[in-house]
Amino acid sequence: MALHAQHDKAFALFNSKGKVVKYKALKARALDGNLVLFGEFHDNPITHWLQFELTQDAFAQHGTHLMLGFEMFEQDQQTVLMRYLQGAFPEKRLKDSLRLWPNYETDYAPLVEFAKEHQLLCVATNVQRKYASLMFKKGRKAFDTLTPALLQQMADPYFEIDTTLSQYQALKQMTSHMPAAMGGSYMLESQAFKDATMAKFILRNMKSTSFFVHYNGAYHSDFYQGIMWYLLKSKPDLRITTVSTVTQRNIHRLEKEHLGRADFIICVPESMTKTH
Repeated sequence: MALHAQHDKAFALFNSKGKVVKYKALKARALDGNLVLFGEFHDNPITHWLQFELTQDAFAQHGTHLMLGFEMFEQDQQTVLMRYLQGAFPEKRLKDSLRLWPNYETDYAPLVEFAKEHQLLCVATNVQRKYASLMFKKGRKAFDTLTPALLQQMADPYFEIDTTLSQYQALKQMTSHMPAAMGGSYMLESQAFKDATMAKFILRNMKSTSFFVHYNGAYHSDFYQGIMWYLLKSKPDLRITTVSTVTQRNIHRLEKEHLGRADFIICVPESMTKTH
């Protein structure tokens, strides 16, 4: 009986205060706004399934005003992604042309194919990995020699960072415990660079009639920080719903550390099968 009680659900959904809610509550809240930051664990099948469910529901309500944004695509990939969505070449060429994540086929292809079928815009919101790495290794001064064309594909390298945010404070603490060889790394700046870049391209593509769903790692929007901080700094009237993902041994009660993590928190058993 105890074993059954622990394994009778694949996930539980909580609100920010830790109260169990149903998917319809998430759907209603999300669709009443104009932007969803859907925070995922990249290898979690439950989150990817719920992302697809919400995307379908968003299309049913908003039609072609729906836009999809992806941390998983980098800005230099935007043109190729758009041409694929317009039917310019087959899927094999897309896979051969872009640096796709290892779980693309299972987790992101369904969203991209949905967008293609319904003629929806997909936005590659992330900075190129090599430039995030450059920020990590050398800091902002390394960007002074980049061309204006390249700088257009990312946030201004001299973007503001609120180092008092708890997520960035945690990174700062982590950096302090790194080996001496990495002591000079700019980890905080590198992570904030991704957040600022993703916010930039969400805002650049949104219109007054848009409904935007953005798929990103939970870290980038947890505790209403990261991407959300940059979005609201530029456009405080946005009506944003945040979703996060956590894992627990027992999913029937949300652990204290996860309270306030997002408007809705998907809690999945630690033993859940991963997509990669």
